[in-house]
Amino acid sequence: MRIEESTKKNLAGRTIPSPLGKLWLVANDDALLVAEFFGQKYERPFDLPEHTKRHAVLDLAEREFELYFAGKLKIVTTPLGGIGTPFQKKVWRGLVKIPFGETRSYLELAKSVAIDPAAVRAVGMANARNPIAIFVPCHRVIAASGALSGYAGGVDKKKWLLAHESKQRPLVV
Repeated sequence: MRIEESTKKNLAGRTIPSPLGKLWLVANDDALLVAEFFGQKYERPFDLPEHTKRHAVLDLAEREFELYFAGKLKIVTTPLGGIGTPFQKKVWRGLVKIPFGETRSYLELAKSVAIDPAAVRAVGMANARNPIAIFVPCHRVIAASGALSGYAGGVDKKKWLLAHESKQRPLVV
């Protein structure tokens, strides 16, 4: 991913623990730009030092991830600003509208964001390129058959997240 030099100057990164492995967070002064699992598919390389000082966006995101994994957060207030194309951003805005604990098919997602249902594969690709795991809940999108298909962090993580949100006992990964 190409990041403009002027944007890089405002970026801060932090690694946080989760029950599913380490998450790498990247934010600027205004919004969280990346939340991804280490080693996931489509990993976005950012050569940033670990930001350990106070940072309003990173601090809020870290706290909200802690609450999410503790089962105490259903609505995210961290400002989100993933870097992507206008089409991708349209799909991602649709993802954040999927209620906690619910799922949608790729076709339902396409229809909900007023994209031609024939473009369902493009919607799937935009979903796969979501840079903000969990807070932009691409894990809530499943195949029309109900099968769990791809997840950049791995299908095992997708299963865990869906079980966690449905208040079922989380699966051991």
